[in-house]
Amino acid sequence: MSDVQDELLRTLTKVANALRSAQIPFALTGGCAGYARGGPASEHDVDLLVREQDATEAVRVLVQRGLRAAEPPEDWLLKVYDGDSLVDLLFRPNERPVTDEVLAMAEEMPVGSVMLPVMPATFVLSSKLLVLDGHRCDFSELLPFARALREQIDWEHVREETKHSPYAEAFLVLIERLEIIGRGNGIRAVPRGKPA
Repeated sequence: MSDVQDELLRTLTKVANALRSAQIPFALTGGCAGYARGGPASEHDVDLLVREQDATEAVRVLVQRGLRAAEPPEDWLLKVYDGDSLVDLLFRPNERPVTDEVLAMAEEMPVGSVMLPVMPATFVLSSKLLVLDGHRCDFSELLPFARALREQIDWEHVREETKHSPYAEAFLVLIERLEIIGRGNGIRAVPRGKPA
């Protein structure tokens, strides 16, 4: 494990303990959730889902614990830093509000030295695919994620959730052509009859 990964896990533990002490519901998502589920390690940031009504209080609690708030350019998340480690508090990712029902999808799992609510791999992959666009269309992190967690992903659900995105569709075709899913194991990302 790299020093960056160690730092992210320390930050995650600190943030999780602070939010739990304040009784603010949250769930781990993004690259760290993928890592917790057996996927590739993340070295970017910690992504947590929180309800919008809890986001400002979450920042206040974390600042009291020594983190520093940062002004995000987006209106669907808040940001805090623990040293150089970034924590994104997402309350409306991909224009979908975080609700009690969304948070209830998370499963308690060991992450580093603590048990945390971790979002399902299907949710994480769909969320990652929905941010792809003409300016952000890099599959280099998505391919190892899909390969490592393919048995945990409901591919039909991912396809349905991302059906309006040509970038997501291109990724789903690619992973079938690379035989990460489909063909040999019966899991298909795109419906039969569509050209592969």
